[in-house]
Amino acid sequence: MVYRLICFVLALLPGLAVAQDAALRPLDTADAGRDWQAVGRLDIGGSGFCTGALIAPDLVLTAAHCLFDRGSQARIDPETIEFLAGWRNGRASAYRQVRRAVVHPDYDFGDAVSARRVSTDVALLELQQPIRNTTVTPFATAARPRKGDRVGVVSYAKSRAEAPSLQEVCAVMARQEGVLVMSCDVDHGSSGAPIFSFADGRPRIVSVVSAKAEVEGQRVALGTALDEPLALLRAQLDAGAGFALAPAPRVNRITIGQPRRDTGAKFIRP
Repeated sequence: MVYRLICFVLALLPGLAVAQDAALRPLDTADAGRDWQAVGRLDIGGSGFCTGALIAPDLVLTAAHCLFDRGSQARIDPETIEFLAGWRNGRASAYRQVRRAVVHPDYDFGDAVSARRVSTDVALLELQQPIRNTTVTPFATAARPRKGDRVGVVSYAKSRAEAPSLQEVCAVMARQEGVLVMSCDVDHGSSGAPIFSFADGRPRIVSVVSAKAEVEGQRVALGTALDEPLALLRAQLDAGAGFALAPAPRVNRITIGQPRRDTGAKFIRP
C-alpha cells in the first residue's frame, strides 16, 4: 500500500540536513544541451512519454513501468516506442525505434506500491539500429551513491516536454532495500530519467527515477539502485529475451499518477 511506502520513506529521513539543491536549468539551446545528447524522450505508443538514457550505442535505460499500459495493465509492444535522443524544440540528434525490451525479472506492474516495486522498476530497451552519431555519447554507469552524496538529474516532464532540464545538484537523502530517496525535482514524464553522479568530474548514471512522493511537505524522488538490476537485465538480453510480450499482470490494486492519455510517467502521489 502507499501508506507502507510513505512509512518506509519517513523512517529513512529523520535527522538528515540537506544542503541547498540547485534549481532546474533548461537545456533548450545547442550549447546548453551539448553534453546531454544521450538523454532522450521516449515516445510511447503515441500516447505518452518517459525519459531514457543511452548506456550503449543500442541500449536505452529507463523505468519498467513506462512499458505498461495503465488502463489494460498489458505490456506495451516495444516496436511502438521511439527514442528521441537529445530531443529539443521539435528536433532530435537521432531517432530510433525500439526492437525489444526487458524489465527486471522481479518487477510486477500489478503489485501494490512498495519499496520492492520501486527497487525493481528498471528496464532496458534495445534499439532497432545503434546510434553512431559522434555527438551522442552513451553514458557509463556506476555503483549506487551513499547517503549524503550529491547527484543530478536530466529529465523531460509534462510542463517541459520539448526540451530537457538539468538539476545539477540534489542529494541522496537515504538508501535502503535497493531504493534511493533523493531530493531531486521530478514530475510526470520524468519516469526513467537518469540520476547522475559527478564524483570524478564525469557524469555516470547511478539510478533512474521511478516515482515521486511528498512526505511531511517535502518532495522527494525515488529510484532504484542499478548494480544488481542492470546486470540481470543485460543477462536477459544476452539470453534472447524481450521479443515476446509478457501476459498482463494481475489487477493493480492502486492507481498512481496521471500519464498523458493512457501510458507514460506514473508516479506515487501520497
